[in-house]
Amino acid sequence: MKKTIFETLKNLNFTEYEAKAYLSLLEESPLTGYAVAKNSGVPRSKIYEVLDSLAIRGDILVSPGNTPQYSPVPAKELIKNRRMEAEQNFELAEKSLAEFEQSANDRENIWNIMGRIEILQKVKDCIASSKTRILLEVWEEEYEELESELRQAVNRGVNVTIIAYGEIVSDFANLYLHYMGHEITEEYGGRWIVISADDSEVVAGIVSLGKDSRAAWTRHVGLVMPITEVMIHDLYLMEIMKKHRKPLEESFGENLVNLRRKFSIHPDFKKHYVK
Repeated sequence: MKKTIFETLKNLNFTEYEAKAYLSLLEESPLTGYAVAKNSGVPRSKIYEVLDSLAIRGDILVSPGNTPQYSPVPAKELIKNRRMEAEQNFELAEKSLAEFEQSANDRENIWNIMGRIEILQKVKDCIASSKTRILLEVWEEEYEELESELRQAVNRGVNVTIIAYGEIVSDFANLYLHYMGHEITEEYGGRWIVISADDSEVVAGIVSLGKDSRAAWTRHVGLVMPITEVMIHDLYLMEIMKKHRKPLEESFGENLVNLRRKFSIHPDFKKHYVK
């Protein structure tokens, strides 16, 4: 009988010595540490370490005094406590594993977002969760709807850098006004938005088509890395244009138009992503 109970208590995370001490106290209590060692067979050199462990876990009670006395928590209460602890652990495991699974999926999947409002909401979510850096490429129409969230991010200590198309003014962000914002809108036939948050997630897409606007959101490193680096290279180019615009335009035309024509596949030299 006792052997079966020992195995049961071991399944409840009791060590062999803890099980012996607890059963000894169930049979007779209160007892001194010396008496528990004598009745249970636990070595006297180990008994106080074992009793302290049981007391810390809440499996036995200690009556203080010159010679402490030990009593067991009743068996029903012990089982109740273990059941509550197990349920809490299962709930925590269920929640944690679900969050991990979702996070793992997010790292691999590419999500399609339809509609301008929905795209801007996802961009706001990225801004709200960012902790270190935001890179944002945006037109003034969309910037007005994101300004409050961006300001809050800066107040949290996030570094915000904006590549801006149109008449955008900001007193809190690192602002780079694109040297040909209006021309690009005409040339590409629409406006886009790109955000890289903490170099770990991106939203990129077209936002000038109303409900037909579409974008992708992902944490997939195969897209996060190149999209983030393209934005950084845009910043390189804007710094270079700021300091060396005249000789560059002498070589490549006003606003580098000859470069854009060189790499266009359409006879009118415009982009035709938006049909």
